[in-house]
Amino acid sequence: MAERNVTASVIIPIRNEERYIESCIESLLQQDYPAEQMELLFIDGCSTDKTCEIVQQYSEKYPHLHLLSNPDKTAPYALNIGIRASRGCYVVMMGAHSMYANNYISKCIACLERTGAENVGGVAQTQGRGFWGEAIALMQSTKFGVGNAAYRVGAEDGYVDTVPFGAFRRETFERFGYYDVRLTRNQDNEMNYRIRKNGGRNFLSNDIVFTYFCRDSISRMMKNGFLNGKWGVITSFLCPGSMSLRHYIPFLFVSSLLVLGLAILILPQPFWGYLLLAEVMCYSLLDLGYSLKLSVKNGFKYFLALIILYPFFHISYGVGSLAGFFSRILWKRDRKDSVDGKS
Repeated sequence: MAERNVTASVIIPIRNEERYIESCIESLLQQDYPAEQMELLFIDGCSTDKTCEIVQQYSEKYPHLHLLSNPDKTAPYALNIGIRASRGCYVVMMGAHSMYANNYISKCIACLERTGAENVGGVAQTQGRGFWGEAIALMQSTKFGVGNAAYRVGAEDGYVDTVPFGAFRRETFERFGYYDVRLTRNQDNEMNYRIRKNGGRNFLSNDIVFTYFCRDSISRMMKNGFLNGKWGVITSFLCPGSMSLRHYIPFLFVSSLLVLGLAILILPQPFWGYLLLAEVMCYSLLDLGYSLKLSVKNGFKYFLALIILYPFFHISYGVGSLAGFFSRILWKRDRKDSVDGKS
């Protein structure tokens, strides 16, 4: 890399992102932060589509854009590779499934300086492509859909448990360590928890905005929900305290349905059937209420889709959580349970 006065390093893990990578790159090229003081590091986890080809084409045109390799494939490895390769005094993490407001980087850095926080992040405006993508985006922008995640459903500026991606001063990694490479997902949650646990602060600013593209089909949504649920539980085993209560609600919901269903089969008392019926009715009323509210605001064409999406998403997440629970309980193999340090 040619010598430049780099002050801000942007790190983006990528793997098979050909459908979204161009819009992500274009939004980064339009940032109001000076290009000569910025580097864009895309770390590829062995993509099998045209992602690398697209990034390489941009790197040939823009000298501050670089493509690096991540043979271990997963995001925390990519982030650590990016941190070690970067040169800026500010390090901004981003996701390829997103587009960023043109003042995203400058506002992240200004917020770091203004608040003195160790990590700052912004608000996600969820969007989808096509009818099902739009419906999924609506569902995932509600508390019933995704819980009380401040950056997803809106919240006041202030110190929070976690923020998406994150912008840091370089010395933050020297103080708190790098990302935990055991985690295929939730490395942000674990890093934010580690910062809080050791006296640091995470700050959410409504002034910092990005667009997140959700999955655009029921099957992709359910697959993503399953994996998020699975790794939410595995993360809880590996890093106790790093996941909040909202991550366990689908697990409890699906588990209660299974337990009550078994109770009906095994025990003759009608109480268990009434209890199961009451739970299903309560859930159905919430489903109908949120679906109707969103449809009134955004169009009744989404009403039936939303009624379907809420339970499909919650159940896939809950089943994934159960899979994570049993996979961890039954895991006999030796694994290195340690955080990737500063070496």
